[in-house]
Amino acid sequence: QVQLVESGGGLVQPGGSLRLSCAAPGVIASIYTMGWYRQVLGKQRELVAGITSGGSTNYADSVKGRFTISRDNAKNTVYLQMNSLKPEDTAVYYCNAVHPYGSIWGDYWGQGTQVTVSS
Repeated sequence: QVQLVESGGGLVQPGGSLRLSCAAPGVIASIYTMGWYRQVLGKQRELVAGITSGGSTNYADSVKGRFTISRDNAKNTVYLQMNSLKPEDTAVYYCNAVHPYGSIWGDYWGQGTQVTVSS
């Protein structure tokens, strides 16, 4: 069973920063497309940011210019640097790994980490 382990969530004031980490098994971290999603209770899970094995990134419009996704293959870890946080960024954040040939070949999720932005 593949395990993705997230860390770094917490409570932060508006305008503050947090960095989320997602540790994955070596083969997953190096070749899978990795992503961060978030979900608010009662709403659908939404993509926040994604990064391919080659380093191409994409972001939700709501976080562009504030969040940065990156990967460190040597540490088998993907990061989400979140700056200028807003109350509407409050959610449970999930790490996801998808096989480059598609989810049918592999699609894994972490357990989620809570991010709360509040004064």
